[in-house]
Amino acid sequence: MSKNKLHSLHIGNLEINPPIIQGGMGVRVSRAKLAAAVANQGSVGVIASVGLGKYEDAPGFQFAKLNELELRVQIREARKATSGVIGVNAMVALSNYENLVRASVDEGVDLIISGAGLPLELPKYTMGSDVKLVPIVSSGRALQVICKKWKRNYDRLPDAVIVEGSKAGGHLGFNPDDMISGKIPSLEQLVTEVIEKSKEIGLDIPVIAAGGIYTGEDIARFLKLGASGVQMATRFVCTHECDVHDNFKQAYLNAKEGDITIIKSPVGLPGRVINNAFVQRIKNGETIPFKCEFRCLRSCNPKTAPYCIAKVLAKASEGKIDEAFIFAGSNAYRCEKIVSVKELIDGLVAETIDSLYGDK
Repeated sequence: MSKNKLHSLHIGNLEINPPIIQGGMGVRVSRAKLAAAVANQGSVGVIASVGLGKYEDAPGFQFAKLNELELRVQIREARKATSGVIGVNAMVALSNYENLVRASVDEGVDLIISGAGLPLELPKYTMGSDVKLVPIVSSGRALQVICKKWKRNYDRLPDAVIVEGSKAGGHLGFNPDDMISGKIPSLEQLVTEVIEKSKEIGLDIPVIAAGGIYTGEDIARFLKLGASGVQMATRFVCTHECDVHDNFKQAYLNAKEGDITIIKSPVGLPGRVINNAFVQRIKNGETIPFKCEFRCLRSCNPKTAPYCIAKVLAKASEGKIDEAFIFAGSNAYRCEKIVSVKELIDGLVAETIDSLYGDK
């Protein structure tokens, strides 16, 4: 193994080098431009399928169709701009989940990453295709449940698994009270647990670490632990190619460590955001009345939700920061400048190689 190159991440017949997956960030944060730029560097570019269509002012019955059509547009734009690996992140909790997965398959994406719930029926929507299936889990038990269900019902197993820890941004798959009290195992513990569970059930697939990974030193630490690669999202927000509004990026640059906070989302999950006046308003119990026309998330009850998170996140992507909150990972405050995707990935690779081999 050359000391100036990292091992490739192999997901089925896909070879990925550097072994980095750009995390899917919705609503409208990671789209075609970012995904293609990442794929052009040899890593995996990911389009987040949630809320891509301009649904806010449209009749509710058009919600699913608008999002499907825009997902197809984004995949096609990414394909025109790269011959690299393109994936789609599809959240299980979405009411139009099946529709988005089938559209992704139809458009020929290389892989589908699926979390925000256990993707127990994902293979049903991808039959007859060569698309790689990558569930996101937060425990070895979750992986075992998925494998058992997929094998029994579809004679299929995951092509890789992403282990997401509690330092990730956005909605997190942990108990809100445990998040606040700090009872969640570290990502190192979770990755080790999933690697051991994989061996126990005879599953030989790549295990990919995610959540709070920021530097090449972090990447090296998980590679040494046995992970085959990493997923990173926060670092890609502060790139020229990231599709989101500049005000969104500036919020990352302005953030201090104490600004990264946890909220209880209307969908019943904890969420990590950058503190601002809007966050304080909702933490103080303020409600923003709304009429739900979409029912975009299965776990959201419009009758009891204090505000519409779909509209809030859409406003954030458009730069209307005073009317929204911004999802961010635990290290978002460390972002200092906007760089190109190439500069970011080149720097991460150099840091990783130095951490792996620099003292040898």
